Parts: sequence; structure tokens; C-alpha cells
Amino acid sequence: MGWRIIKIDSRSKLDYKMNYLVCRKDGETLRIFIDEISVLIVESTSISITAALMVKLIENKIKVVFCDSKRNPSFELMPYYGSHDTSLKIRNQFKWSEFNKQLVWTSIVKNKIKNQMTVLKENKLSEYLLLKEYIENIEFNDETNREGHAAKVYFNALFEREFSRNDDSIINSELDYGYSIILSIVNREISIQGYITQIGIHHNNIFNDFNLGSDLVEPLRIFVDRKVITMNHDCFSRDEKYEIISILTDYVKINNKIYTLNDAIGIYCRSVLEAINEGDISLISYIEDVG
Repeated sequence: MGWRIIKIDSRSKLDYKMNYLVCRKDGETLRIFIDEISVLIVESTSISITAALMVKLIENKIKVVFCDSKRNPSFELMPYYGSHDTSLKIRNQFKWSEFNKQLVWTSIVKNKIKNQMTVLKENKLSEYLLLKEYIENIEFNDETNREGHAAKVYFNALFEREFSRNDDSIINSELDYGYSIILSIVNREISIQGYITQIGIHHNNIFNDFNLGSDLVEPLRIFVDRKVITMNHDCFSRDEKYEIISILTDYVKINNKIYTLNDAIGIYCRSVLEAINEGDISLISYIEDVG
């Protein structure tokens, strides 16, 4: 799998030729070797892309994210079949036991709150002690919704008490943009493994095409949060988006080895899917800081 994150943000034509993505704009031609690409973000609606290129991107399991007229992630290119045994994987997915799903969801919530607690502690915010208490008191399947309570404490501590995730603010635009990018990577990995994103283990909104992705993405949100905390909140333009996308090439640790976040997400997703199938949360490999 490739390692390059490619973002096209101005009027251009994207085509395929001899295993290269060919980008033509302003009389110039740029060629990018297909095997080097991990993610392609098509940010402008004035970009045209050929069917030949889209087919080749799918064949190489490259995540393609399309943005709307406001340059926010809108939809993604997804293959019908991500694995040779997709039919079997989907049948098994529909048979996942409630116990296994709830067992894994409990572990995911614990890790998410643990990561949030770490971010608060890094920023010398005493509210981390309350999140530590939530982790200790979490019930099976998070029946008392410690996740929701932790999120309120967490965001209020990071961005002041008046902050709400429902606000129309630059901070929320930055967070939402980053979360969308991470979610698209998670969805890619789910599809590559032969599963469908619509059937989740906790999220079950009939209008959400990415319920399973929404489940698995939860512990990964802090990598976006860490970046947003350090950013300028006066505007949200091209430079800020590049800054957020750059987290995919940051180094992290998983299974005591160093990977880019983009590669580590694949390892993490595969481990969660295996844990659901086996009913064994010890199989889950969570992503950690290199530090």
C-alpha cells in the first residue's frame, strides 16, 4: 500500500496512464505513481476525473474522498468487493453476537476515554481526574453513557465551558474536517477486509452508511484533537486543511512497532474486526503515541 496523501484543490483533469495518476492543470502536467498513493482527496468541484482512473484507484485500494462546494469532505469512492471472501465476511457480520459486539464496544469506549484523559493531562488540565474516574466506573456496554459524559467534560476543558460541538464555529469545522478524513480511512480498511460499513456494533442509525466506521473511529479522534488544539482558529482555509491532513503521516506506535498513523489505522481496524469475530478483546491493537 502507498504512503502519499494527495490533495487536488484547483481546476484540473485527472486521468490514468501507464500506472500513473496524471494531473493536468494550467497547461502543466503532473504524474504521480499509483503505487505510491494511499489517499486521494479531490477538494474542488471543478476537478474532472476519468472512469479509467477511478477503476485503477479502487483496484489499488486507494481511498478517494470527494469534497463539496465548501471544500468539506462529502463522499468517498467505495468498492463493491474488498476481499475474495466478501460474501462470507458479510454473512458472518450479520451473525455477530450481541455479547461480542457489546464486549468490543466497551473496550473501545474505555480506550477513547483513556486517550481523552491523556490529552487533558498533557495540557495540564485537572479534569483528567474525572475522566480517570469514568474509566474505573464504566459498565458493560457503557450502559451509563460514560462516553457522553466524558466528551462534555473533555471538550469544555479544552475549549472553555461555553464551547459546544453543536456550535457553528471554526474549531468545530476543523474538528469535523479531521474526523471525516480519519473516518474515510477507517471505512477503507473495513471495505478492504470484506465487511460492509453500514452494519455497526453500537451505532445503528438507518441513515448512516458508516455505522461500523463510526464505531471504530472513536479512539482515533484524539489525533485530530491534538492537532486542532495547536492551530490558529481565526480562519479555516487551505493551509489549515493541509495541516490537519498531515496527521496521517505522523508516526505512532502499535504492537510495539512504529508506523505512520495511516498505516496503523489499518492494523487497528483489522484487530477490532478479528476481536468481534472471536469475542476476544485481547486481540485489539490500540494505537499509542510514539513518546
